Amino acid sequence: MWREISPDERIEVEVDGFKVVTYSFGQGEETVFCLNGGPGLPCDYLRDAHSCLIDRGYRVVSFDQLGTGASNRPTDPSLWTIERYVEETETVRRVLNLGKVHMLGHSWGGWLAIDYALKYPQNLQSLILEDTVADMPHLVSELERLRAALGSETVTMMQRHEAQGTIDHPEYLAAITILNYRHVCRLSEWPAPVRRSLDDWNMGPYMTMQGPNEFLYTGNLKDWNRIPDLPSLEMPVLITVGEHDELTPACAMQMKNALPNAELCVFRNASHMPFYENPEAYYPALTDFLVRNGVR
Repeated sequence: MWREISPDERIEVEVDGFKVVTYSFGQGEETVFCLNGGPGLPCDYLRDAHSCLIDRGYRVVSFDQLGTGASNRPTDPSLWTIERYVEETETVRRVLNLGKVHMLGHSWGGWLAIDYALKYPQNLQSLILEDTVADMPHLVSELERLRAALGSETVTMMQRHEAQGTIDHPEYLAAITILNYRHVCRLSEWPAPVRRSLDDWNMGPYMTMQGPNEFLYTGNLKDWNRIPDLPSLEMPVLITVGEHDELTPACAMQMKNALPNAELCVFRNASHMPFYENPEAYYPALTDFLVRNGVR
């Protein structure tokens, strides 16, 4: 179960002249290297959900990606590309001397983990793709299906506001709120680490790379698709997804079918954050995978 733990080390890493802040927990021989979602979110919500893996003998490392949390927050939109974040991730791994890692990417962190794995497969002991996708156009079609469940009148209203550029209208925001509680986190009270991350969201990277909200993709990743490349990834892969996830089980199954050595876990009564919504199922599945694919 997750709990808030103070990091053993807080290390600043220089990346392209900027400060990136990393957090390290535990002294285990194997490292779980966490890449959080967003883009633009501090790592609190994912860090606090996985630091408990130190109880199983792992070192857990996370970091505030450039533009987030305690790291520097430049405003140059040319910095917000997945290619630059891949190199940032590799710089952190190298400077912290992590060696081969179990890379855990959640949501946008999963897209980042996929591109990292394609470029640096030799650095991964295993790959854990949580509540994520590898084909953005397919995801967009799935999001349209989720939006349709609100009813035709609501969908028409949303489309009108999107076309007019009035997505800050209260009725549009109300529809997004309903979708968030259905497909992002189904808990009536969202956990404190989630709230901390959301309250400190940098919308610069988010708008540039993804779009204005979780259900409208307009950024530079809207056409991103790595399904044709996944067969080249030979390391063990765990794919996890909530049954009500915004990044849907259909998206997860598409990844599993493309990967040569992957397994898939779908968690009931959960959406985009099974580690908070259904921890009783999530943590045993994760730790079992890590044990089976470790070096011990």
